[in-house]
Amino acid sequence: MRRFAALDLYGTSGTLRRRRIVLAEFVVGTAALMALGAVIWRHGSWQWGVWLMGCGLSYGALAAHAVTLFPTASLEAELSGVDTAAEIRRYSLAQLLLFVPGVVAVAALVEALHPAYRGRARRANRKS
Repeated sequence: MRRFAALDLYGTSGTLRRRRIVLAEFVVGTAALMALGAVIWRHGSWQWGVWLMGCGLSYGALAAHAVTLFPTASLEAELSGVDTAAEIRRYSLAQLLLFVPGVVAVAALVEALHPAYRGRARRANRKS
């Protein structure tokens, strides 16, 4: 999920403007989905409220990664040696996972807790 957020932040050219827009999208999207989900759960259909809040959790996981990747050095370290065009094509279909409540949040949690992913993140941080 960290790479997913990094590719979304970088896009095809890695401009600062794009990083700011995507970071704002993740942060505002998380807050909006959680708030709207809570309102709908309270005053309407609890199923739709839970679905929206689950999607908000997924956006929150991406927002957390985006915040840590926002500095240029962190983003470049995460994407060093990566064919961004090929990876963007691969992850474009994976964006549909954002509509499955909480799946991105669970994947991010597994990534954070799994030793292989933690080691990869540490190695990337050492390179920067």
